[in-house]
Amino acid sequence: MRPSLTLYLRDRNEEVVSGWQQQFALLPDVHVSQGDIFDLRADAVLSPANSFGFMDGGIDLVYTQRFGWQLQERLQDELRRHFFGELPVGQALVIETYDAEIPYLICAPTMRVPSQVPESVNAYLAFRAALLAVREFQQEHPGAITSVMSPGLCTAIGGMPGNRSAQQMAAAYGVCVLGQENRPMTLGQAVQEHHRLLS
Repeated sequence: MRPSLTLYLRDRNEEVVSGWQQQFALLPDVHVSQGDIFDLRADAVLSPANSFGFMDGGIDLVYTQRFGWQLQERLQDELRRHFFGELPVGQALVIETYDAEIPYLICAPTMRVPSQVPESVNAYLAFRAALLAVREFQQEHPGAITSVMSPGLCTAIGGMPGNRSAQQMAAAYGVCVLGQENRPMTLGQAVQEHHRLLS
């Protein structure tokens, strides 16, 4: 049995929120809303950072302003220690924030460096990585993370349309949380699924 996880999807962008409302409708453990992400509270917040852990722009700067620059320093220390300084898109890690209200941050890069990624599957890869990182963390630390907040992925600097990002995030949620099968029998089927994520 998988540990339970409550997901709060929150963004200021109306298009992003509308996409979530369509893609995550009727899922009782997913709560969609529009506004400042720090108006909510959860055990962890997802950071769509770059691969090098710089948190001085976009929503990551908002995180740094709340948690302090020590978070970027410790994140980059972890990247140097375990990933040779670079966390590729499609991988994620969990670190402590030392904030009593939001004790963990999930670093899940949506791009190697700040860039436009509208025609990519980076939102899928990043959200998939984040959910898997939480699942592993839950196994090692039962009860530590039961709720996660996430902004839109790839939708600001990345330039991805909100509905496409939402579709990719929903696909990752379906596989990693709902247990939907993701085993294409042929390369052709894998290609079809890849293109579906870009539709």
